[in-house]
Amino acid sequence: MVKHVAPTFVVEQEEWYTYDKSPRANVPVLAHVDESTYLPDTPTNMGGDRPVIWTNDHMKARNVYIFMGNRPELFQNLAFTTIFHDAILWAAHR
Repeated sequence: MVKHVAPTFVVEQEEWYTYDKSPRANVPVLAHVDESTYLPDTPTNMGGDRPVIWTNDHMKARNVYIFMGNRPELFQNLAFTTIFHDAILWAAHR
């Protein structure tokens, strides 16, 4: 799902949400962000490595969670649209 994307890319002005614990222990993480790269830095973070794309192989159906927010500007970001496109094809088994 992320094989057609550069190892690092920038998402401008995105919304990041905090959650009470990382899903990393329960799901295969496909991509993560290093919170130390946030500009401007924010005191509300999970301490560094935050999973942002994962799938849950405990469910019968194929599923993927892309944790990058909901701003329309994401569709101008080639990395995001590639991930989104590949996720649809993966979920459809193509």
